[in-house]
Amino acid sequence: MKVLIQSVNFNMDKDLKIFIEEKLQILEKYYDRIIGADVFLKVQQTSEKENKEIEVKLKVPGDDIVVSKNSKTFEEGVKLSIEALKRSLKKNKEKLRNY
Repeated sequence: MKVLIQSVNFNMDKDLKIFIEEKLQILEKYYDRIIGADVFLKVQQTSEKENKEIEVKLKVPGDDIVVSKNSKTFEEGVKLSIEALKRSLKKNKEKLRNY
């Protein structure tokens, strides 16, 4: 799977990039036809604690699955996004089976 990670309003460190790539590789267990993923990391300029926004666009044949989460840390947001993507992939796979 091809992974593109973009950070907005901050410089991403190498450890975060590796963490995101490892977590995204887990999704291939749930759906083996994933083409790629675009990950956008943004720091919102607000006074709220949950100012980290994570948006993941998963490219699968016929459709793209997009998940957006806000959290205190990028790692937490990535974990939440991965859980949401797992659910979406399972639903997508069920639809294909029922066709």
